[in-house]
Amino acid sequence: MIYTEMTIKAMKYAYNAHLGQLDYNNVPYIFHPYHLAEQMDDEVSCTVALLHDVVEDTEITIEDLKKEFPTKVTDAVALLTHDETVDYFDYVNALKHNDVARKVKLADLDHNSDENRATGCGLSLEELEAWKVKYAKAKALLL
Repeated sequence: MIYTEMTIKAMKYAYNAHLGQLDYNNVPYIFHPYHLAEQMDDEVSCTVALLHDVVEDTEITIEDLKKEFPTKVTDAVALLTHDETVDYFDYVNALKHNDVARKVKLADLDHNSDENRATGCGLSLEELEAWKVKYAKAKALLL
């Protein structure tokens, strides 16, 4: 984790936004963005990693984030916010040209592909395999 004024602000912002949310394995959701942020090597990507699911998974809007964070952060978060009306692979293709969004999405795909995270969550082998295939295809698009 990179500790700067902006990343600490993003840590608190993400923590409050995801408060009470649980991951698919009943672990507090905030550990996912924190894990991604730990993979980042600069302030902007660390901030984006912390905020990457805030707009998609909470009531916070990109306009709310624009009031708090610089454009280079909010542009990447906007690209990382998957609109469910957009095909998943079209969404991945659309973000790959933004270096920060691409870097965070690759870390997101790695974490989402980690079968250890599925321990005790009740997913079938078929569901796990479908996730692996989906995330491998997305990763290939980004690489």
